[in-house]
Amino acid sequence: METTSLQAQLDAARNDRLRVLVIGAGIAGLTLAQLLRGRGLHPVLVERAGPDAPSGYMLALVPLVDPVLAELALTKTYRDRSVPMRRYRLRSRHGALVREYEMGKLLDAYGDYRGISRGDLMDVLAQPGGTVSHGVTVTALDQRPDGVTAAFAGADVAEAEFDAVIAADGLHSATRGLLLEPEQVTGHETDWGGWVVWMDADEDQDLGEELWGTGWFVGTYPVKERIGAILCAPRASKHEGLGALVARIRSEVSGAGDRLDRVLAQADDGRESYYWALNDCRSAAWTSGRIALVGDAAAGFLPTAGIGAGMAIESAWVLAHHLTANEYGDVAAALRAYEQAQRPRVEAAQKNSRQLAPMMFNSSPTAAAVRDAAARFVPLGVALRPIQKLLDTRPTPPA
Repeated sequence: METTSLQAQLDAARNDRLRVLVIGAGIAGLTLAQLLRGRGLHPVLVERAGPDAPSGYMLALVPLVDPVLAELALTKTYRDRSVPMRRYRLRSRHGALVREYEMGKLLDAYGDYRGISRGDLMDVLAQPGGTVSHGVTVTALDQRPDGVTAAFAGADVAEAEFDAVIAADGLHSATRGLLLEPEQVTGHETDWGGWVVWMDADEDQDLGEELWGTGWFVGTYPVKERIGAILCAPRASKHEGLGALVARIRSEVSGAGDRLDRVLAQADDGRESYYWALNDCRSAAWTSGRIALVGDAAAGFLPTAGIGAGMAIESAWVLAHHLTANEYGDVAAALRAYEQAQRPRVEAAQKNSRQLAPMMFNSSPTAAAVRDAAARFVPLGVALRPIQKLLDTRPTPPA
């Protein structure tokens, strides 16, 4: 992606049949911008962070993303920068093996289930090229029947006119506050958080492994040439630090395998870590006239089901198709159709992620013991049923 001035982007979009402002160059915003570019438009893409902002954590992407990446001609690039996730292993609060699932047996019929770092995914999405203006925030939106005036800070232009404005600026979206009242944005608070750390790949590059402890959780997930690990505990213990959490896990777990041994040995050796507060958000409305929310700005996900990034990419795809299906028609109607099509689907997936949180983030010894015993009898089809339902009902956007 080429970093350029806001004025240069506005000049490129001046004669577009649909002038679109995309606020936020994360996964949803970048996906949307690239899809619109593929349809002959020059969306204006702005990002409040600088070009060297941290790229975050690891992702598991279900085949929901496959048709989107195919439309962008990025399937090969995506496969080259990711690894197949074919196995999932669950361990108990004491480290004992509970179950190992062969994910490919159920998901291969739908497409690829792959692990990728957020940074690599952003690089993949950036491959078609395009422009972005960094360090730019939108401070006001003045909507009229025939367009929207956006006011900017940190740019070489104070304001500009657009036919549609899309807020894709994440879980803590500032733009959302220009569209909705505070009471229209709710969230699910787990009171937990986790440290994300990276280590070199091991021999099990197709394996995701989780340990559901009592008052702690460890997940390890493969990406290209690395393993991403997250070590979680109640946020009240954050001040004790990662080292104290590692010591506690060591005292409660033995014989959990080479990967966990390596995670515990390397997690607090001074390498860089990223702390992730585990909560989500839900917006009561996604659209208002010519303005819409997409991705985490509309509905942010807990990482418990590994579905949030995939839903953000899918939502951007549905939105792009609705916006461009009837370019000379009613923009507000197109945005309403996007919300009607995608919001119930996204909120159902978000609900599933919320339902998993009490099982994974559990501090009760009794409940943890019951959970470990019950998990032994959950077949793969039951475990993956919510994801299969999403795949079976994948949207077919308007042409």
